[in-house]
Amino acid sequence: MYQIQLLLPLNDNDGKALPKALFAEVRDELVERFGGLTAYTRAPASGVWLEDDQHPVHDESVIYEVMAPTLDRDWWADYRATLERRFRQEEMVVRAQEITLL
Repeated sequence: MYQIQLLLPLNDNDGKALPKALFAEVRDELVERFGGLTAYTRAPASGVWLEDDQHPVHDESVIYEVMAPTLDRDWWADYRATLERRFRQEEMVVRAQEITLL
């Protein structure tokens, strides 16, 4: 079993707030494909990193999470590229880890 998390930014690369419809569209697509979804939306995750090793960049994201019995890496790579276009991002984080249900 795999747990896949998508970090969805609240703003585009120019700092402009992204429309709520984008998040609803992703939610609906993931629920249709995986049969369910957990969304961490109450308190956005706050990230910071150094751009060009000097200038701090800050962003806020929500996390969508699904579980799947197998990990289709090609599908996820294509979907991540689709999300990068929709959310107007240079790069988005989609991460997976193998889990054991207890």
